[in-house]
Amino acid sequence: MKKLFKGRFALYFAFLTFFIIFSFTVRTLLFISACHHTDFTLFEIVKIFGIGLFFDIGTGLIIALPYALFLLFVSDKLYRKKWNKIFTPIILFIFIVITLFSFFAELTFWQEFESRFNFIAVDYLIYTYEVIHNINESYPIPLLLAAILIIAFVITYGLYKLKIFSQTFESASTKKSRSVPSITLIVFAVAFIIFVKNSWAEQGNNHYTNELSKAGTYSFFAAFKNNELNYQDFYSQVDDKMAFEIIRNQLKESNSSFINSGKSIKRIISSKNKAYKPNVITITIESLSADFLAHYGNTQHLTPFLDSSANQSVFFSNMYATGTRTVRGMEALTLCIPPTPGSSIVRRMDNEHLFTVGHVFKNQGYTNTFFYGGDGYFDNMNHFFGNNGYNIVDRGRKLLNETYDGSRTMIQDKDVTFENAWGICDEDIFNVVVKDADEKYKHHQLFNNFIMTTSNHRPYTFPANKINLAQGTREAAVRYTDYAIEKFIEKIKNKPWFENTVIVIVADHCASSAGKNEIDISKYQIPCMILNLKNTANTNINKMTSQIDVFPTLWGFIGWNYTNDFFGKNVLDSNYKPRVVLGTYQKLAYMQNDSLVILSPQRKIESYLYDKSKNEQRKANFSKEFTNKAIANYQTAYELFKNGGLKE
Repeated sequence: MKKLFKGRFALYFAFLTFFIIFSFTVRTLLFISACHHTDFTLFEIVKIFGIGLFFDIGTGLIIALPYALFLLFVSDKLYRKKWNKIFTPIILFIFIVITLFSFFAELTFWQEFESRFNFIAVDYLIYTYEVIHNINESYPIPLLLAAILIIAFVITYGLYKLKIFSQTFESASTKKSRSVPSITLIVFAVAFIIFVKNSWAEQGNNHYTNELSKAGTYSFFAAFKNNELNYQDFYSQVDDKMAFEIIRNQLKESNSSFINSGKSIKRIISSKNKAYKPNVITITIESLSADFLAHYGNTQHLTPFLDSSANQSVFFSNMYATGTRTVRGMEALTLCIPPTPGSSIVRRMDNEHLFTVGHVFKNQGYTNTFFYGGDGYFDNMNHFFGNNGYNIVDRGRKLLNETYDGSRTMIQDKDVTFENAWGICDEDIFNVVVKDADEKYKHHQLFNNFIMTTSNHRPYTFPANKINLAQGTREAAVRYTDYAIEKFIEKIKNKPWFENTVIVIVADHCASSAGKNEIDISKYQIPCMILNLKNTANTNINKMTSQIDVFPTLWGFIGWNYTNDFFGKNVLDSNYKPRVVLGTYQKLAYMQNDSLVILSPQRKIESYLYDKSKNEQRKANFSKEFTNKAIANYQTAYELFKNGGLKE
């Protein structure tokens, strides 16, 4: 065995050792970072580094698999040729550079998402333009690349000084002598790929422990492989008929009547309020956690305008986002549906011609428009909105063969004063919206505008001399976004169409979703307010509500009769029972009052009592009836989407 480590396989095991040491270093750095957010038991620490070592070894074996095949099949004579003495060190150097870069990427990804690589990292490979520019504006890339190259050179040179290269190239080996170790290493690597699941690291309730136990590279490929989760294959179910009976009973309102029986939630809403048709502008704010507002205890004075507006509006002070990404927020606000496992419906196949919020507005004579300061190609936003009844106005590139049911207008350079990797600043997109609204008013056209902001996103840059905080931090970006919204409202107050225009302000998701618990409820709370409603007193709705309830509640205020095919409800209806639906890519949560049920793959069901004052979740046992209600929400949502039940 000693001869093996000094023979042809010396370089193979040297690389494996390097990979394990650096993986351990990254895990340690992430562990130290996580210690600021949670306490770890001794058992959890052993798990983090024990299971982590297992995943690191397996990942290293997979990365080195091509070299193991090379060592097996290349003859001794060919292996000792001069060309190989040049080729192998170069390839090794490249692999070390790539590995070091992936380690750096893990640290930055954790900084943003407090998670190992997941579906988001896979998405970022597709949208390279935005991501590369974002990274370039957020970090000193030339210096980091130089540091990576220097470290890679030092490691490679160190192996040379340790005579690893001479040992591997000068040692003699027969096909028989190298077959056993090569085949053993290959078998272990292939077995790891086939049999080891990333979910093996997700055995406890502490999010940080689970994520730290993983290997980033392996997590990336696991996410790539499992892009969509079939609810019926992985989650607990009840009888389909029972599921729809439960959900129809839950959705029943005092002024509703179902149109169809069976597997349908379509119903007619008949309002008792006097109807009117205001223009609607929805400002969806990037990553605006509730705890940025003074209303929720923040003392940094980051959102003075939003805080004052909350007191002069219909304010949903206890609202929760359905997910942790922008496309989840868009899904909730346009489809009013619980999050189904895997990617958001915005990013799924066959997501055209769905029954959306825009569909309701269109039936009332409105023009729907989606405004985005970046390129709407990102995250499939243009395809989703453009094929679901919305026109598109974005700062994008013209793509070949793109077709939408609606029109697409690209924001011109003359309308841009500031732009970063993620798009034009919030002031600029608001100015575009004002111009568009002026034009529609001139032609007596009612409008429903959905705006997605970008300034509160890394790299957190915006026009200079607007606020008194330095650029580059989340807090500064939040302050600038508040400033931009204030200027927007001031500007439109003088417009002839303002008197008949309702403003909805809501976050897409929170700035961070990670916490000690796998699903940390407090990290989903967002602000939401409706401004300028006619004949409506300022109201603080402190019932627990979800993003999916925003528009059904708005339509209740303005007295509309309409067809409803949504899971969202008018939260002021007498039959409304406070509940929220939210989740990650795999975990799905249903909470009613303080009772929380979390559904996971492998048909796992967990039940907790949630103490909001302490932000604590403790194990509990609920009735089967309550657990079935949680299952029914997600089972029926998945069933309706996959089988076309959400189509117009």
